[in-house]
Amino acid sequence: MDLRTIRDISAIADPIERARAITRAMTEQQGITEEAARIRRSAIAEAREAGQTLEEIAKALGVTPGRVSQMRKGPVAKAPTPPASQRPPVIVQRALPTDPATRGSVSLFLVEAERQGITPGRKMLYVGLEPAAEHIAACLRVQPDEEVIARRKMMTANDVPVRIATSFFRNDLFGGTRIAEPDFVKPSLQSAIQALGYTFGHAEETLTARPATRFEADTLQLDPGEWVVQVLRASYSSEGTPIHTLETICSANRHIFTIGQVGGLDEF
Repeated sequence: MDLRTIRDISAIADPIERARAITRAMTEQQGITEEAARIRRSAIAEAREAGQTLEEIAKALGVTPGRVSQMRKGPVAKAPTPPASQRPPVIVQRALPTDPATRGSVSLFLVEAERQGITPGRKMLYVGLEPAAEHIAACLRVQPDEEVIARRKMMTANDVPVRIATSFFRNDLFGGTRIAEPDFVKPSLQSAIQALGYTFGHAEETLTARPATRFEADTLQLDPGEWVVQVLRASYSSEGTPIHTLETICSANRHIFTIGQVGGLDEF
């Protein structure tokens, strides 16, 4: 989605059609630009000023009123990206598969980073409903673009952004639970899932190296041309129900991935 596309959409006279068009374009491209978000907010605001209710706008856009309220909010201001020469170097290790005791802790990242002598940090970026991308929909066994619960956070190591981790949950299973509430779930996300009666069965992890989207590059403060490693973990209950899909976007230049076999049975 380039500036020409955005300008074409902004020229659509009908505010609902303009909001629908920009929503479709933003879904097709993961990297959501501030300009696109501004146009959508303007379209929704114009529709509201014309007398349409949140419920009417939500129905026309095919989303919930709560989602429309989220669309109306402006982005959270963030600090400008420092020049590459001023960014302190940092390397974080990411073990695959993760030790069960580590994954069951309060935070996988906090525990791993502290063991490596790194000062970890994390910040919640977003909690709410969003359309499921095709690869997420496949893991959760829902239709593409169906609304799912997303919990997106950023991890830092020695104040350097290194990962974007997003947990996805089916809204029909977890809507209205603690998992759909804002901020971090305490004592842990794992305990909240178990409290709802789910027992872990198995998980599948897929690694993909690719260029960063604009959103990922901006959030992780990547230099031009830097790649990311996407770790997609789909977890299922003992009954085979898709419970939790975790997409972790790692800055490729700031990670070392240690690969081992389950149970520590490594072989050369």
